[in-house]
Amino acid sequence: MTRRQPSTVHEPTDPDAGLGVPVRRRAGLREQGPVVAVVALGGAIGASARYGAALLWPTAAGAFPWTTLWVNALGCFVIGVFMVVITDVWAAHRLVRPFFGTGVLGGFTTFSTYAVDIQKLLDGGRVRAGLVYLAVTLLVALAAVWLAVALARRVLAWRMR
Repeated sequence: MTRRQPSTVHEPTDPDAGLGVPVRRRAGLREQGPVVAVVALGGAIGASARYGAALLWPTAAGAFPWTTLWVNALGCFVIGVFMVVITDVWAAHRLVRPFFGTGVLGGFTTFSTYAVDIQKLLDGGRVRAGLVYLAVTLLVALAAVWLAVALARRVLAWRMR
């Protein structure tokens, strides 16, 4: 019986580091600690803002969850603008993206509440509303990111003239 040689295994690459740069398997606490801290801080800020929106514009039990829909749309719009700014304009500090993009906006947008809202609508017998909410939120979120990126790039091009 012959043994086959093990195939060459390529390390995955970090999309932010460029092609061919292997991802380090074990990043130390010294490197990852600040990232975890800023994500946690940003998440607390974003989640608090989302909670504030829910207090300002509460959704009645069984009603269409407009507040969650608009919070997610706004968060997606802001992430679109933010990504254009930090990729095309501003050489941001390495902790800005985890703080604001992952932390603040990740805590602000609420796709877990979106899933719970769908389940509540379905459990309440509002199947059509649940399915509409399911589809509309996804479409609005994607459209918000696309629109934000397009507008931000257009504004940047206009300012460069």
